[in-house]
Amino acid sequence: AAAAAPVPLRVCHQEIVKFDLEIKAAVQDIRDCPGPLSALTELNAAVKEKFRHLRGRIQDLEEMAKEQDKESEKQALLREVENHKKQMLSNQAAWRKANLACKIAIDNSEKDQLLQGRDILRQRKTTKESLAESASNITESLMSISRMMSQQVQQSEETVQTLANSSRTILEANEEFKSMSGTIQLGRKLITKYNRRELTDKLLIFLALALFLATVLYILKKRLFPFL
Repeated sequence: AAAAAPVPLRVCHQEIVKFDLEIKAAVQDIRDCPGPLSALTELNAAVKEKFRHLRGRIQDLEEMAKEQDKESEKQALLREVENHKKQMLSNQAAWRKANLACKIAIDNSEKDQLLQGRDILRQRKTTKESLAESASNITESLMSISRMMSQQVQQSEETVQTLANSSRTILEANEEFKSMSGTIQLGRKLITKYNRRELTDKLLIFLALALFLATVLYILKKRLFPFL
């Protein structure tokens, strides 16, 4: 089979946030589940599937981090991966606690129904009210999750924009460094040329001085020792 196309970094961030929020909502559903056990089993199956997707996206993000060329970006993504893993472990712990609480509640409910058969009608009414309240709570939770997801997506977009701006700044600085390197090389050539000219001038001055001294010595010789 052909390999799956790699997930873009931005999409990976958004899906991790989405699955994390969906898991939290599902755990809340399990905590509020009034029963029966078949309903709890269905909720748990859905949560397992969401954890599978979340784990896959975290692994994708970890692979992307390892492929980063810049060490700073690599370490930042790896820290983010560790944070997501810790959050996933926290969600798993909350999931186990919610299951335990739900099973205890269902067991207690079934025992109460067996012991208090005469109050079945009243319990049904209470259950309906509880379901209505749970539905209301779930609606509020979903609205809160929607707001959180919107904020997370906005933060991800701002992060991507910041990274893009940083990349442009680095590219501009690189161009400036290239221009400065050309200027430095030109200056080095000029300095080398001036050093050569200075050496030539010193040599000419030395030769002229030697010629002058030779001329003076010749004149002194002719005047002081004409017989030589």
